[in-house]
Amino acid sequence: MGLLSSIVTLPLAPVRGVVWLGEVIQDQVEQQLHSPAAVRREIEEIEAEAAAGRLSDAERDRALREALSRLSRPPGGIPPADEEE
Repeated sequence: MGLLSSIVTLPLAPVRGVVWLGEVIQDQVEQQLHSPAAVRREIEEIEAEAAAGRLSDAERDRALREALSRLSRPPGGIPPADEEE
């Protein structure tokens, strides 16, 4: 049965390959997005923008909350209920 199903589903192999590749890319992006080093760099950039006067206090606070929320949210997880989108 395994050989027969392999032959029948052979035309779908490229589609399965693209789906697998998409999943691998998504995993890598989520790992990088939620890494502490990436969040630290983003916080430093936010602080530099605020120090240069390009961000208001409210914008700075919102950006910091968003960056810090990625540390507490699991990769691929949904945001906590108290966060506003």
